[in-house]
Amino acid sequence: MVGTVVEVEIPADEFALWETLTEHETLEFEIERVVAHESDRVMPFVWASGGEGDMESILEEDTSVQNLQLLADLDEEQLYQMEWTDRIQTLIHILVDEEATVLSASGNSSHWHLRILFPDRNALSDTYDYCRENDLTLDIRNIYELEQGRKGRFGLTDEQQDTLTLAFERGYYDIPREASAEKLADDLEVSHQAISERLRRGHRSLVKNTLIIGRNADEPQ
Repeated sequence: MVGTVVEVEIPADEFALWETLTEHETLEFEIERVVAHESDRVMPFVWASGGEGDMESILEEDTSVQNLQLLADLDEEQLYQMEWTDRIQTLIHILVDEEATVLSASGNSSHWHLRILFPDRNALSDTYDYCRENDLTLDIRNIYELEQGRKGRFGLTDEQQDTLTLAFERGYYDIPREASAEKLADDLEVSHQAISERLRRGHRSLVKNTLIIGRNADEPQ
């Protein structure tokens, strides 16, 4: 059995914290960890940023939130532990019925982007069918198997991974730089333009899949 990792988008109005995001559109949330203790509530650890005013008061007014607790205040962002009890039908199905794991999630006033580890493809298929039957939205953006390793996880092609690895080994990222793009091109027997494109697109994929969760890729890889 091979686990399946899926990136999905869910409209904000079908997810917890919708009331907060409607009233405060500059707010953004990122889930640090989320578990389901019961079939009617989940307990996430949530980073909040971009808001104005008293964040705790804002969250306490959201009817999907209960048992709010501030864990860390870093001025520009705060970490909360809370319980979600509303607009979590899809999340409950994923965590409880399919025994999947939410690896990461981020949300804004438009949508939530989740990266989910399902036990297998059948669990993903069952989740998709469940959402369709219950008039819930599950927009699948990317799928890869764990057997693809880190290439799949970070959205890299074989050529991009080989190029980035060689660049690191040859000192391309060192200061001062020990290898040029031209030298990398010679080693891989490709053109300088091909190396530049692999590096640029590889860097973009790494940033998108590690730092900027949920941003769509418009360029081919």
